[in-house]
Amino acid sequence: MPPPLITLEEHFFSPSAPPSLTALYSEQLRHVPHLQSQLLSLTPTPRLTHNITLSILSHAPGLSSSPDSVIRTANDTLFTAIAASPSHLAGFATLDMDSPPLAASELRRCITTLRFRGALVDNTTSTGTFFDAPAYDIFWAAAEELNAPIYLHPTWAAPAQLERYRGNFSEGAAQSMASSAFGWHSEVGLHVLRLYASGLFDRRPGVKLIIGHMGEMIPFMLDRIQTLSKRWGEYRRDFKTVYRENIWITTSGVWSIDPMRCILANTPIDHILYSVDYPFQRNEVGLEWIKELEASGLVDEEQLNAIAYRNAEKLLGVTAPKESSS
Repeated sequence: MPPPLITLEEHFFSPSAPPSLTALYSEQLRHVPHLQSQLLSLTPTPRLTHNITLSILSHAPGLSSSPDSVIRTANDTLFTAIAASPSHLAGFATLDMDSPPLAASELRRCITTLRFRGALVDNTTSTGTFFDAPAYDIFWAAAEELNAPIYLHPTWAAPAQLERYRGNFSEGAAQSMASSAFGWHSEVGLHVLRLYASGLFDRRPGVKLIIGHMGEMIPFMLDRIQTLSKRWGEYRRDFKTVYRENIWITTSGVWSIDPMRCILANTPIDHILYSVDYPFQRNEVGLEWIKELEASGLVDEEQLNAIAYRNAEKLLGVTAPKESSS
C-alpha cells in the first residue's frame, strides 16, 4: 500500500506577477490542460490528491528577477494560503536574486516571520548570472545561519544562453531544448559545480541545496565529476562528500525507474525526496510511479517511506498528516 506523500516542487502563480512572465509559459499553457487555473489556485484541493498529504508550495519559475515589491506580495499571498490550511500546506520563499542583499533580507523575513521552510529560487537571474560570485556571500551566509534549504530551480534561458540552442530546426524545438527537454537540467547541474568550484561549501559548510528532476544530471556524471574536480583547486571536502552531505535531490516530474536505479547506488537514501512538479505534472502519474518503485524491489518499506515523506519531514521540519485534505 503506497505511503503518505510530501511534495516540495509544487507551484503557484501570484496575481502580482507581470504579464511578461505569463507569456513565457505559452507552450505549457497550450499543452497542459487547465494549467493557468491550477497555478492561480492556492487551495489544498486538487493539490492534495493521490496520497499527497502535505505540499510545500513555491512560485513558478521566472519571478526571481522581479521588483522587491512583487516578490514580497507573492510571499505574502502564499503565507495567507498556508494560514488557511496549515496542516496541509507549507511554503518556500521566492527571492529577488538580482540583489543578493534584498534576497538575504527577504529570506530572513520569510523564515523568521512567515515561517517558510526554505526558498525556491530561479537557477540564474534574467541575464543568466549564477550565484557563485562574492557578491552572493551575503545570501549564502543568511541561508546557512537560518538553516534554510535553498532549492535551485530551472528557469528560462537568458537571450545569450538561448542562442546556443537555436539551429536548423523550429524555434519551438529550440525553446524546448533550452528548457524542460534538456537545458534547464544541465544548467542547474552546472550551477552546482560552479558553487563547489567557487569554494562555497568551504566558506559555508552548512548550506543545504535541493535540486530536482532526479538530481539534474549530476548523479549520472558523479564519478567523472569527482575525478575531474580534483583539478579545480584545493577544497576541504571532495565533490562526492559535498554531494552526500549538502545536496538533496527530488524526483519531480521524472517518471522512470531507470534513473532511480542509478541514484540509489550513489546517493544517500535520506537525501532523496519525492516531488511531483504540480501542475506541470499530474499527481496521479506520480502515485503510479511510487507504486512502480514499491513493486520494483529496489527499496524496502523503510526506504520507500523515507523517500515518500520522512526525509522531507527531517529536512524541512514538517509532519505529514495521515490523510490528504481531499
